[in-house]
Amino acid sequence: DLESHLQRCQQLSVTVLTDHQDLNNTELKTILNSTAPQQYRIRAKLRTYKPQKLYQSIKLHCSKCNSLREVPDGDDFDFILQGSAVTAPNPELHNTSWYDSVTWTTQDQKQRKIAIHFVKHDEMLQQPEDTLLMIEGGTLKEVWKLTKRFKCVIPVRSTEDDLELLDLSAPFLLQGNIKYYGCKQCSTPKPIKSLSSIAAEQRPSWEPTEIAQVLGIELLQYVFIMKFTLVDGTGALNAYLFDY
Repeated sequence: DLESHLQRCQQLSVTVLTDHQDLNNTELKTILNSTAPQQYRIRAKLRTYKPQKLYQSIKLHCSKCNSLREVPDGDDFDFILQGSAVTAPNPELHNTSWYDSVTWTTQDQKQRKIAIHFVKHDEMLQQPEDTLLMIEGGTLKEVWKLTKRFKCVIPVRSTEDDLELLDLSAPFLLQGNIKYYGCKQCSTPKPIKSLSSIAAEQRPSWEPTEIAQVLGIELLQYVFIMKFTLVDGTGALNAYLFDY
């Protein structure tokens, strides 16, 4: 894996870190005094790399405002779901022309009210593996159970007039084991009924980019970022790796 590979690189006295066999080696001091962009071949030692833990290299990037944010952990999502469950589902928003609703009350002490809205296509429910559904009042465990059976899951809450997305600190969409997030700065969330336009398509594919677009969400992309410090005795150079 990459982590053991990097440690191995640190142990080697000299490592060729770039290719360009047609170029002569250039000292880091020369590179630091040059103007970018240029192409060089170097021989250098890897002094340090960050982050130390590989999973910390994964960030969320907005291509519109170029911001980076940490990937929230499951506890953050669970906390937001618990907060949204305080508002009971609004029965007036159930069973519309484009989704069917099922509700029940949990048997535990809290007696939570849960509503699941199954989006229809041509007035029919699709196969589970093709279905988009919206859930109100569910826990993290319940949401993950649904993602195993259905194509897309969107956590929502009721207002007086329509269903709405949760706080954008939470994923606005879950597909399989992937959580999709929106940029808080660049998104202008639209009412959930905007999804009915996709449901009306001949073959709704429920692609995350299309869902994000109709809901007014600027989709964040998962990126891999690392920083390496390279040394060769003449100077130290920071190299950054940034990839989707």
